[in-house]
Amino acid sequence: MTAQRIHDTVADDFSRVNDLIIQRLSSDVPLVEKIAQYIIESGGKRLRPLLVLLSSQAAGYDKSDHLKLAAVIEFLHTATLLHDDVVDTSDMRRGRSTANARWGNAPSVLVGDFLYARAFEMMVELKSLPIMEVLSHATAVIAEGEVMQLMNVKNPDLTEDQYMKVIHNKTAMLFEAASHTGALLAGAGDDQERGLKDYGKHLGLAFQLVDDVLDYRGDAEAMGKNVGDDLAEGKTTLPLIYAMAHGTENERQLIRQAIRKGGLDDLPRILEIVERSGAIEYTMTKAREQADLAKACLTTLPASDHKEAMELLTDVAVARVS
Repeated sequence: MTAQRIHDTVADDFSRVNDLIIQRLSSDVPLVEKIAQYIIESGGKRLRPLLVLLSSQAAGYDKSDHLKLAAVIEFLHTATLLHDDVVDTSDMRRGRSTANARWGNAPSVLVGDFLYARAFEMMVELKSLPIMEVLSHATAVIAEGEVMQLMNVKNPDLTEDQYMKVIHNKTAMLFEAASHTGALLAGAGDDQERGLKDYGKHLGLAFQLVDDVLDYRGDAEAMGKNVGDDLAEGKTTLPLIYAMAHGTENERQLIRQAIRKGGLDDLPRILEIVERSGAIEYTMTKAREQADLAKACLTTLPASDHKEAMELLTDVAVARVS
């Protein structure tokens, strides 16, 4: 119900953004259009464009360029998904086959490149150097985050600080860029701009922390991926970092071995260890802390339906695990 209230706040704009996305996906190359439409239409919460709509209007924006900015953010996000799935050799996302599973790696990478290029075309149309600066920087940081994650695949020695750096760059950065550019588009004052930028960062961290919990306590049908996918790929996330630090020596060695080899042979045992060690509760505490920090960043904004929706969004961020 809360999630529906958030979307209802910008329902008309959200529909117009979807129309714009489909319009700007057009290409003279049929396969480009087919793959791009497949991934764009495959569902998802569209949280990042939602943040553009909410943050810009919470800061008083009353024109229409926020629609184009929201589409830019969605194209950037979709391009990263296409590339991520190739790197991770994923075959399922949001309950459907990934583009690389259907059409192969090369077309997926190249269509991801097309979406990046289309995003930057539209970015230029906004005629805002500060927005271009934020988004070009964010794109570089996200790419660095992907490389950092790749370097740490099958590395059981990843620290909590290193993990937080990876998820900031890989995930939270685009949340931050979405709410920050919304503030810039609205011409927000320094305090509001800083608050909206930090709101996106903390919200993005909260979402990723909860996603990492769901990998060990989620519902495959609801998530659109299988429980244990991160472990299968050898990804060391916070639940595993905490479980290794607080389990027995035998449990620590079992998790280290599972991370190093990847796969799911030891998943049932590791799920037990993660639950019993308190790793889920610890990770959720960290997620709630980030959500609370996000909500606190909104104090400089005047009361409005959009501000209220952004406050509700911080609650939704951590309500996916019960």
